[in-house]
Amino acid sequence: MASPPITELTTRARDIFRLVVEDYLASGQPVGSKTLASHRDVNLSPASIRSVLSDLEQLGLLAAPHTSAGRMPTEMGLRLFVDGMMQVAEPTREERAAIEAQLARPGPIEQALETTSALLSNLSGAAGMVMVPQREARLSQMNIVPLDANRALLVLVGEDGHVENRVLDLPEGIGPSALQQASNYVTARLTGRTLPEAVKAIEGEISRGETALDEASRDLVARGIVTWSEDAARRKVLIVRGQANLLDETALGDIERVRSLIDDLENKQSIADLLDSAREAESTRIFIGAENRLFALSGSSVIASPYRDREGRVVGVLGVIGPTRLNYARVVPMVDFTAQSLGKRIG
Repeated sequence: MASPPITELTTRARDIFRLVVEDYLASGQPVGSKTLASHRDVNLSPASIRSVLSDLEQLGLLAAPHTSAGRMPTEMGLRLFVDGMMQVAEPTREERAAIEAQLARPGPIEQALETTSALLSNLSGAAGMVMVPQREARLSQMNIVPLDANRALLVLVGEDGHVENRVLDLPEGIGPSALQQASNYVTARLTGRTLPEAVKAIEGEISRGETALDEASRDLVARGIVTWSEDAARRKVLIVRGQANLLDETALGDIERVRSLIDDLENKQSIADLLDSAREAESTRIFIGAENRLFALSGSSVIASPYRDREGRVVGVLGVIGPTRLNYARVVPMVDFTAQSLGKRIG
């Protein structure tokens, strides 16, 4: 069921709906008619307010968890609020300066990513998440080092000194000369290129028969390409910090939902896939509750934003995850600004 357009609500209904959502997001508790009547902007009796609340409930925008309690927004109501009514609170100058100062500290990029995840957690009061960028460094050298008769270590060296290695299964009867020939051939063609660029060039030469490699060396090069290409495609590393924030006072009355959320976080691959879907977004994306089947049980929300390097290329995604009552108006611009700051640090 789609939420009604905001223009279909009367001014009175919009005002009451906005107050319910804002009070609920601030307190985590259902909002009653007496609380609403105490707002200085509301000039309605509790009876009139209850009538408006009933109308909003029939539209599917509000729900009453108990017969005697106030109302709280449904996931559909939250989506209407976020998309059509929310007024974001931009980070203050002090907050921006604090974020930039923490991310500007010298050290390896892995440390900056850890710092970012912790920052997001502290800013949101939920759990912070950062997807580690998939490296597209320029390469300088590849070596194939024999381990035993059936395996070798594939070592890839970047121009920045970064080293990665993988274990490669060897074809039967391969000799040291074939290992050296394959290493020399690949190194000559990958220097100064990214891995995808090098793979494309090497595959093209092999398919056109333009190499001087013998059959054993060609097979070894092909195996190495497959090993690196498959690994890069499936590798998604996610850093999560601040899970303890999910166990706040309001969570104690909804412990099953929190347990389900923590189970979601344990399955980092699924969360990483969700974040990855925000890579092409122009700005921050918001996933609310069961809109994504991953959170059908936990009823959680994710606020995610891609971060870019200085050339404008998307290299990863960061965000926060928590209950649907996140303070969206404050957290959304915080996530967006943190993504911009991390992009400057990535270089």
